[in-house]
Amino acid sequence: MNTNEHVIEVTDLRRVYGGEFEAVRGVTFAVGRGEVFALLGTNGAGKTSTVELLEGLAPPAGGRVRVLGHDPYTERAALRPRIGVMLQEGGFSSELTVAETVRMWAGFTSGARPVDEALAMVGLAGRADVRIKQLSGGEKRRLDLTLALLGRPEVLFLDEPTTGLDAEGRKETWELVRGLRDTGTTVLLTTHYLEEAEGLADRLAILHAGRIAASGTPAEVTASQPSRISFELPDGYLPGDLPPLAPLGITGHDVEGRMLRLRTNELQRAATGLLVWAERSGVELRGLDVRQGSLEEAFLRIARDVAVSGAAEAEKEVAA
Repeated sequence: MNTNEHVIEVTDLRRVYGGEFEAVRGVTFAVGRGEVFALLGTNGAGKTSTVELLEGLAPPAGGRVRVLGHDPYTERAALRPRIGVMLQEGGFSSELTVAETVRMWAGFTSGARPVDEALAMVGLAGRADVRIKQLSGGEKRRLDLTLALLGRPEVLFLDEPTTGLDAEGRKETWELVRGLRDTGTTVLLTTHYLEEAEGLADRLAILHAGRIAASGTPAEVTASQPSRISFELPDGYLPGDLPPLAPLGITGHDVEGRMLRLRTNELQRAATGLLVWAERSGVELRGLDVRQGSLEEAFLRIARDVAVSGAAEAEKEVAA
């Protein structure tokens, strides 16, 4: 992977619908050659709106975007043969077979792969003679991916690529994406599956309300969230009976009934201190659960914090 060579460059990108609703609000990021970059966000966060601008399906309302050095909207003819696009939902003729559909699409694709090779890549070789109307939802997603890969793209855009796939199909798609990355293909994907982003992406960005709320490697984004230790308070003990928490590196706590939940950025130090105290005190920490911060927690916390911030700003505007 040569991330020093940016094949996707986005600067202060904006997209507006109906002259009023700003779906993308000043997004900036870059993607290197041979890198898998994931865009995450809740519904309406601006993921698909951003990707459509990168694919050249619409002009931006502001900012700048370049893919392989080209403006994807004004230079679409030069760029289109070098990219592959998998939309959230494709449209196929229901009466054509899988092979007929791929063969027809190949007729419009420069340097298309052989039909048999393309179908084998996504596990559809055994369904070549089946009509589109007889495919499952997951098989149709595989066909969408087949068409995106037909032209051996340098840059591949995948919008929710594993929606509708079962667990096996999802993992097979992940392996395919990893293989494409290893051969130098740049992949930009959107996904609702945090496990997918964590397992596939070299870097990611979390969008919320049209802005990037966090970005970096999955490990960097996860590290921004505290680890957690939870257990049931021993009989007869209150939180104040525990050893001082701050010297153990514990930054906060919540109590729900007899369950105590602690937050820390120094997990080993905090867990060791509590276990040593429990041993010396002769008490059992029932239900003990120790876990590092996760991408899911980072995602949910960002969504919550931004929502709270937005509500506070709206209240100020009303008061004014």
